[in-house]
Formats: sequence, structure tokens, C-alpha cells
Amino acid sequence: MNKVSRRQFLGSAAGATAASAFPHVWIRPAWAQAKEVRVLAWTHFVPAYDKWFDAFAEQWSSKSGVKVTIDHVPHLQIPAKIAAEIATQSGHDIVQLVGTGTEKWASALLDVQDTVDKLAKQHGGWTPLAENYCKVRSDGKFHAIPDFFIDFPGLYRKDLWTEIGMPNGPDSWEDLHKGGSKLKAKGFPVGIGLAHHDDSRASWRAIMWSHGGSEVTKDGKTITYNSKEVREALKFQKALYKDAMTPEVLAWDDASNNRFLASGRGSWIHNPISAYRTIEGSNKELADKIFVSLSPKGPATRRSFANCRAYGVTKFSKNQDGAKAFLEALVDNYRDAAKASTGYNMPFLNNYAKPPFPVISEDPKLKPLEQDAEYHFTTGYPGPLTPAADEVYQQFVMVDAIAQFATDKMDLEQTIKWGEEKIKAIYAKFA
Repeated sequence: MNKVSRRQFLGSAAGATAASAFPHVWIRPAWAQAKEVRVLAWTHFVPAYDKWFDAFAEQWSSKSGVKVTIDHVPHLQIPAKIAAEIATQSGHDIVQLVGTGTEKWASALLDVQDTVDKLAKQHGGWTPLAENYCKVRSDGKFHAIPDFFIDFPGLYRKDLWTEIGMPNGPDSWEDLHKGGSKLKAKGFPVGIGLAHHDDSRASWRAIMWSHGGSEVTKDGKTITYNSKEVREALKFQKALYKDAMTPEVLAWDDASNNRFLASGRGSWIHNPISAYRTIEGSNKELADKIFVSLSPKGPATRRSFANCRAYGVTKFSKNQDGAKAFLEALVDNYRDAAKASTGYNMPFLNNYAKPPFPVISEDPKLKPLEQDAEYHFTTGYPGPLTPAADEVYQQFVMVDAIAQFATDKMDLEQTIKWGEEKIKAIYAKFA
């Protein structure tokens, strides 16, 4: 054994005494030696959330000694930026996955199963939606850490729907058709965008799924667009467009239905609550008339679209452990994040998905959203979010099919054939 001098012994003893006297002193981990973590994130639709996120990152930076830099960009720019960074193998340590799913980028993202398992143990496990969005089929592991999903409820003018005998708004898509037709005649149409923007891809899928239709089966491979259920959905969609809407929806973008409701002309829109929040801040009199309901049910079931958000750690990151530690802390603080988002960020962890919810459970108007985790799904439903399913989504195949049928450019069978051929061609590329 090596001899220990009296001075060395006393120094060691003093160190041990100090450690036991102050058990909560934070010892900086090895990953903190790499001084920076860069994050690519979208510009949140609720500006207050970005303020909270930036402040949270600053606080975590002060504690860890690792500077966190968040670059906020519009959501539609995120996929191109991720692709460019993968091509150059340089850029952000953390990238936010916006709607496209994890599998598309999996080869460039770190396996984060260890962090995901730790969070699951602490917070009651992940919802099926989180697994579908972040787990990769090739290895059965998570390559992204789920953050939150964006739901699509109904936002309706209670005063207008009360006038036609539906004080609680439409509970079914057929209610929306019948009531919306009456309100359009009064000068207050329904608004669902039918152009190349995110909301259109979400809302029209909700109608198809609620009619029992889908693009593929649960195996994620077998094309099911040529079906009785999809035909029934298309017929309903055309009737809803013609009877309850105006042609302006054919040229809308993601902000158009928000502006439509804020104008006072809109009787109902299918949209996240950001539209309601914006009106609250600009026109309280109108906001008092706007209520929130579940996304409508169809003849088969109630289904709506979830636009998901998750974070991947890039394989080229120089501080992967620091990146994972930051994301773990972010998920641990979900309730504060949801509060900062004014109820916009919906939970992916089971314990967070149980009432009471921050903000939502405290507001009678928003309380119906407590059920949203039960019936929201994402691209590829009822199967996984594969790269093929994502490309069908990105190419607006469904939206273009509905628009052509609704405006009488194709009959029903032409529309089915056109859509089926497009979907088959895309899936063949990934076979």
C-alpha cells in the first residue's frame, strides 16, 4: 500500500467532512466541460412560451455552466434546416422535429432510450402517441425525446350556434354540416382551409379517420385509400365545403382561419387554441362568445390530428450528454412549460395527461381538452409514422384530392383513382 502523509490524510478527511456536511452541493459533470449546447426550435405560435423557454435555458445555463443557445425559426423552415445540417454534419446539438416524425431523420439522431426510460419511470410512462412519433421501427428505440403535441379541437361562436338550437356547438361532423349550412345562409360560414398549409392536412384527415377511412392499414404498408369509408368521407367533405363554406378556403394559409374567426364572420373553425388566445388579447367582446369543444365525431368514431413536437440529439453534436441533460430538465418542467403556453402544449407522459392540467383544467371553456390525449393521432394512422406516410402528408395528396373533388374537377371514382395512384407511387419508393 502507498504511504499517506499526515497532510494528505487531513486533506482527505476535510474533503469528506465537507461533502457530508453539504450533500446538495452540485458537482459539475463531465459533459459540462463542453461549454455549449445549441438548439434549433420553431417559433412557437404562443409568443409567451418562447419567452419562458429562453428564460428556462438561461437559468439552466447558469446552473450547469453550459451555455444553451436557442435559435427560433418558423416551423416550415425546420425540415430543410435539419436536412442541410445532416448533409454537412455540423450545426445544432439539438433539433426540434416538427410534424415529420423521427424515423425520417433516425440515421442522424442519437439513440436516447436511456433518457426516455428515465423520464418514463419518473412520470408514469409515455402515451402511445409519443411512442408512435419518436420510436424507430428498425431498432425499436427512441431516437427523439417527446416534448408535446398540438391538438385540433373545435372553436365555435356560442351565440351563433345557440340561435340555431345548438348551444354547445357541433358534437359530430354531421352536426357541423347541418348547423354550418344554416349559419352560412346567415352570413357566418364554417372555415377549414383547403390549400397547401399545415392545418388543412390535419383537419381533413380528422374527417376521414372519423368516417373509418385511412390511407394505409395498421401495418403501415397496405394502401386502403380505395375503400367505402374513404368514399363516404369524400362525399361528406364535398357537401361540407359546398354547403357550409366559401371558396376563400381554397387560398388560405395557416393563419387564415385564425383571421377568419377574429373577423367576426366565422361561426366555427378546426384549430389549436392559439386562435382563441389571439382574439382574447385583441377583442375581449368577441373572445367571450368563442367556446372550445371536442373535435367532432364521425359515423365510425371520434378521431383528430395531433401535430407533434419532439427533440433529437444529433450524432455530430460535440456535447451529446449535455444535450440530453438539458432535454431531461425540459421534460421534467412540462407543467411550467404548458402554463407558459397558455394550455397550448399537450402532454406526452401519462402522469401529465391526467387532470388537473395546467391552465386547461382551471378554465371551464378549455376543460373539454382534458380528453384530447385519448383520440388524437398523427400521420400514418392507424399505422406508424413512416417516411412514406410523411411524404404523402408533405405532398398534400389528400388535400389536393379533396379540393379537386369538392370543386367538381373530378368525380368520385376519378378522385379515388388519382389519390390511390399517388399514394402507391410514394410508398413504392420506400418499399
